[in-house]
Amino acid sequence: MDNVNVNADSSVVVEGDNDITTNRKRLVVVGLGMVALGEDNTNFSHSFFRVELTNPGFIEKVIKLDAKRRQYDIVVIGEEPHPAYNRVSLSSFFEHRNVENLYLNPKEWYTSFEPGSLSYHLNTTVTEIVPEKKLVKTCSGNCISYDTLVLAIGSDAILPTRIPGSDANGVFVYRTISDLERLIEFGSKHQGDVGITIGGGLLGLEAAKGMMDMGAFRSVKVIEMCRWVLARQLDGDAGSLVTEKIRDLGLDVLLRKQVSRINVNDDNNVVGITFADGEIIDCSCICFAVGVRPRDELARTSGVKCAERGGIVINELLETSMPDVFAIGDCASWENMTFGIIAPGIEMADVLSFNLTRTTEQTPKYFNRPDLSTKLKLLGVEVASFGDFFADRDGPKSLPMNLKLPLRQNSTNDAVDDESPSPSVKALTYKDPFGPIYKKYLFTTDGRFLLGGMMIGDTKDYAKLNQMVRSQKPLESQPSEFILGIQKDGAGDVDDLDDDTQICSCHNVLKCDIVENIENGNCKTIGDLKSCTKAGTGCGGCVPIVQSILNKTMNEMGQEVSDHLCSHFPYSRADLYNIIAVKRLKTLEDVMNICGKHPNSLGCEICKPAVGSILASLFNQHVLDANVHSLQDTNDRFLANIQRNGSYSVIPRIPGGEITPDKLMAISQVAKKYNLYCKITGGQRIDMFGARKNDLLDIWGELVSSGLESGHAYAKALRTVKSCVGTTWCRFGVGDSVGMAIRIENRYKGIRSPHKVKAAVSGCVRECAEAQNKDFGLIATEKGYNLFVGGNGGAKPRHAELLAKDVPPEDIISLIDRYLIFYIRTADRLERTARWIEKLPGGIKYLKEVIMDDKLGICADLEKQMEELVGSYFCEWAEALESPERQRFFKQFGNTEEQIENVEIVKERDQQRPANWPQDSATQDFRGHKWETVSWQPVIRANHFGDGPPAISSANVKRGNTQLAVFKIKGKFYATQQMCPHRRAFVLSDGLVGDDDRGKYWVSCPYHKRNFDLNGEQAGRCSSDEGLSIATFPAEEREDGWVYLKLPGVEELDSVLGTEKWRVKKEESQDPFEKVDKRYKGLRGKKIGECGVAVLEREIVLDGIDW
Repeated sequence: MDNVNVNADSSVVVEGDNDITTNRKRLVVVGLGMVALGEDNTNFSHSFFRVELTNPGFIEKVIKLDAKRRQYDIVVIGEEPHPAYNRVSLSSFFEHRNVENLYLNPKEWYTSFEPGSLSYHLNTTVTEIVPEKKLVKTCSGNCISYDTLVLAIGSDAILPTRIPGSDANGVFVYRTISDLERLIEFGSKHQGDVGITIGGGLLGLEAAKGMMDMGAFRSVKVIEMCRWVLARQLDGDAGSLVTEKIRDLGLDVLLRKQVSRINVNDDNNVVGITFADGEIIDCSCICFAVGVRPRDELARTSGVKCAERGGIVINELLETSMPDVFAIGDCASWENMTFGIIAPGIEMADVLSFNLTRTTEQTPKYFNRPDLSTKLKLLGVEVASFGDFFADRDGPKSLPMNLKLPLRQNSTNDAVDDESPSPSVKALTYKDPFGPIYKKYLFTTDGRFLLGGMMIGDTKDYAKLNQMVRSQKPLESQPSEFILGIQKDGAGDVDDLDDDTQICSCHNVLKCDIVENIENGNCKTIGDLKSCTKAGTGCGGCVPIVQSILNKTMNEMGQEVSDHLCSHFPYSRADLYNIIAVKRLKTLEDVMNICGKHPNSLGCEICKPAVGSILASLFNQHVLDANVHSLQDTNDRFLANIQRNGSYSVIPRIPGGEITPDKLMAISQVAKKYNLYCKITGGQRIDMFGARKNDLLDIWGELVSSGLESGHAYAKALRTVKSCVGTTWCRFGVGDSVGMAIRIENRYKGIRSPHKVKAAVSGCVRECAEAQNKDFGLIATEKGYNLFVGGNGGAKPRHAELLAKDVPPEDIISLIDRYLIFYIRTADRLERTARWIEKLPGGIKYLKEVIMDDKLGICADLEKQMEELVGSYFCEWAEALESPERQRFFKQFGNTEEQIENVEIVKERDQQRPANWPQDSATQDFRGHKWETVSWQPVIRANHFGDGPPAISSANVKRGNTQLAVFKIKGKFYATQQMCPHRRAFVLSDGLVGDDDRGKYWVSCPYHKRNFDLNGEQAGRCSSDEGLSIATFPAEEREDGWVYLKLPGVEELDSVLGTEKWRVKKEESQDPFEKVDKRYKGLRGKKIGECGVAVLEREIVLDGIDW
């Protein structure tokens, strides 16, 4: 055996064969790095990093385990002129310039063993493995025999030679002592220049700090291609927190930057960098720390199997394809993975050293779950990641015990910029930006096992939590206690509301009223609460808050709160959307058959519009087509918004609020011809009210022929894109807000969504278009547009949040595409974007990850889906005008062309409007009314109704002065009065019909969703308001083709249900401005001097100062 000494110049001197002859096997280790040697439990510290390495390397482990049996003599061959040193603390070399300070063990350690038991070679490269003779050849021509060969060759720093200029003077890598020595020498000759570090990983940050410590460069910049530093160890929140601290240190960090070329002068010296986005920065020195490449060239040339992406292929025993040859550390590829950090290499060293020295009675160890944990100190801030810290993004690598859940497919060592959630993992996060402290712990979905996590600022539990992960024992405490400690049950947002808070202003319902009805068992659903308290039965704006109170109170009572769409479907709206999309279901019958609790159910007023909206947002079929028409709520059913008197509003689309005089004249002529009330809307459109159902076709025929389109004001879809004039006219304008608004509105018009969507574009930060209170809004900047999302007014106003900044105009559309489709896919029914974002796990942060960072890997699919919807656009009114089948719906009565005014018309300010509703409902007992005489009377031809599917059709019929609603449901006929007694509105035939699993049918009033039973012993009862009822009548189809109703005589019928009797009249309600106008009469339009008498006549009493 060779006995090797090391001269001062680190050259190798071979003295010949060792005189000592032993029977021990020779263990040859190629590579003298941290995995081969490790370190002797010494902590190496630095002002930038402190790395704790608590395990010795392979050689030390073998020596320790083989101390008694002495099976091996060890020969280690190192390529560098230095003994093993600490690469992790490499940057400290810039301060002390003494390489021996980095040695893992002092030189004396290598000669402290029994002669022959440990020999080492420095400055020696192994050039070939000869397996037949079991020897290795070195660069000096020597041959060293082995019984067991361990390759611990490590890795080389990557220098991207594909980048033009990578061979220039001033380009370095950061890996070895010699790399640093050359960098120091270069820096001494370029005092005051700019230095660049490419790479924001552990080594890159250390390199940047080292370059700062050199004191040679005026400034040092870090260039990182990902969205945050330490992307391999930390998620976005943690990485961003560390990025801020690095910048506080004085390092300039440039994120999401890709180097396109290195700029050089005529002498091939570095003078700057050009990025892929065209930006150029000047510098004279560039240090690449973008990763490492496993050193496998020795193995490849010697015939050892290597992975396609690099690395020597090993199995769980660390064996290579060559007998008696093993590989550990960076050079090894396990299941197509290489690691590039110390911890897995130390684990490999542990496994192999044990297996080589174990007795026959001992069971071998296997390498099957590498520990990628890291703990370091950065700028005084502790940073740690432990266990499977990306299990929420990539899926768990393994699961404890017998849990059977999806596992990740092993990936390569490439940096990952995609974060897709795993169904097998739940994350618990805590973020304190003032600390700064950030913690994220990952658990199995049942919360019984800790899988991994990461910590910033407070890492005191690192060792304990890492051990919990490694032991895979069930947890004895709740996951929340890992961050919060033992807590009482937390309270939801509604806890901020006092018991006497008014929840429903329409019916003056207090929070305590709602809670009391839930706690006493009267109410278990939102429908129950509407019936018991009337909360949510007025304008409906309080329903989300009522739902929150219900959810929290039920949870406190230990009752389950369901997110099911309604009683007909055991799925949420988002789940139902996905099923319909995957299975391509296109009718309610198909959806009910596949997804419903009862395949033959009719649905209800809740699920029908939700399914109709889903079908429209997926397939964009005309909402008046027979197979989907019965799903539409009243507005969509007639392509217009129903108003108080049963008439409709007409709103043509005016993209961006820009309109020509010709189109204004067309609107004016239509309004004048049909005597429509006109008003400018908040979305910069013209709304024409009072259109009769019979006139809608003629009105829209004239508008469409003038070049106007449907404004979709009736739909849960994009309404308007409001704009200021921007650079078109405004002297303060920064961007063309009108042009952008028009393009956006024309792109997304007609696309159905869970709720209405409003947008705006402002031409500058003056924000005249109020973009920050819209579902999405743009504000022009010098570089593009800031995109805000999730704002709205309404019952609970919300300011929009910034999603993206300075987005170029050509890129803004794709972001909006993704945002809208993701909302359409995942929101609940009738959920505005504001509430949707609040309910997202992580809120706006999560939305950014999905929409901008493609965390779920679905952005391309979202854009594709939007493109398909945009391409399928048609004006619904233009199509309706071409279809006789669709036109048949636009009649007030199914049995006559006559028309009746349902509410008295009032003239006001040179226009006309319906009289105000009276305060009280019609509480007469219509259901219990006893008719004097009744007889079967034909009212409408049976062929007016469809034969199905769908299984429902209806009509409003006129009998004398009375209006009656007739329904055909699954082949049978039912009839009621047409008037809903709540607001005396003649609209029930246009209501949605629902059923339950007991065969009960009901009709839901399209105004305020009062539900009236159509059959059974309680036919005519209002299930949502016991004070109301309706009259019902027997109905049947006869052989003569007519539908007969069993009715009283016309005179008796009109005396109880006549339209004239119940028509809302002006005198029934008080003028809301009567007192105002009386008090201030005479002041309008007068000059100040003419008002003196009126003012002096009023006694004004002031408390405080006597003015």
